[in-house]
Amino acid sequence: MKKVSLYLIVTMLVVSFLAACQPAEVEPAADVITDTELNVLCTPQEEWCQGMKQEFEALYGITVNYVRMSSGEALARVEAEKDNPTFDIWWGGPIDSFVAAKEKGLLEQYDSPNYGNIRDPKLMKDVDNYWVGVYVGSLGFATNKNWLEANPGVEAPKSWDDLLKPEFKGQIMVAHPSTSGTSYTALATILQIRGQEAGWEYIRQYAGQMAQFTKSGAAPAKFVGQGEAAVAIVFSHDTVNEIENNQMPLVLTFPEEGTGYEIGGQAILKGAKHMQAAKLWFDWAISPEGQALGPKYNAYQAPTVSGVELSHPELLEVNLIEYDFIWAGTHKTEYVDKFTNEIQNAENLKQ
Repeated sequence: MKKVSLYLIVTMLVVSFLAACQPAEVEPAADVITDTELNVLCTPQEEWCQGMKQEFEALYGITVNYVRMSSGEALARVEAEKDNPTFDIWWGGPIDSFVAAKEKGLLEQYDSPNYGNIRDPKLMKDVDNYWVGVYVGSLGFATNKNWLEANPGVEAPKSWDDLLKPEFKGQIMVAHPSTSGTSYTALATILQIRGQEAGWEYIRQYAGQMAQFTKSGAAPAKFVGQGEAAVAIVFSHDTVNEIENNQMPLVLTFPEEGTGYEIGGQAILKGAKHMQAAKLWFDWAISPEGQALGPKYNAYQAPTVSGVELSHPELLEVNLIEYDFIWAGTHKTEYVDKFTNEIQNAENLKQ
């Protein structure tokens, strides 16, 4: 009996010892990336979206799926899918839309370790860490040189008032503010310069000068370059792209009394299904390495981080107003609805 008991005790000790020697199951380390894909809602030009996809995939081995949308469309899509988001991160487009998205509870807070790279955190980063700026671009006018030659005595516009001149009646193109952050930036700029009453009166006259409204903010530069109208209201980097890479006959001017500008933003979306990959993209997009890629893909916006050389510093050496991004974002839905319902609907937009 004693032998049996001793045998059992020894056996149990051996089993216990062997069990202790087995490697324990290890939880994945916090910095081990298990995500294999990332869904990006991309607002800048297609070439830059595609380029960023390829660069991120090569760097991290994560498959990037993206859809390109103008910022107005993007905001509407994110809001419509808030209970089951398709996208993990929204990259690009004026931060007015990100301010509006934050107020609607559509964004995820994230304290990125790369916030220290931001040149002007007070201006370029949300105080609660819901969004951050990834580029800067000024608003300007692109005028077709051939049209100017065919209309001697007419000069390219150099003020907002110039756009109301009779010679430009039916000769101006801009996107619709319901689909385009570029156009909303123009609308908000006018209201900030002129005030509510005078601003809306100007906007009514301004809308009456249009040849056609487009869906995309950058598209008017292309159409005006092709001779479909005389003047485009676009971000200046889009004009530079058409001149330098598509040889469009355009001249770039800026309103002397002041022009608005965009800070293009990014944010992780609430309910993102690939949170690790989304944070990787977020951090990379506010690194010098990530932001230096723009000109490689014909994107000439200025960076928001230190350590990156400006490809076209002259685009920011203009009379920029003290654009109030928070005010513009807070009122975006209200002002877009007012424009759409009272001035010009969003039907039959040129694409």
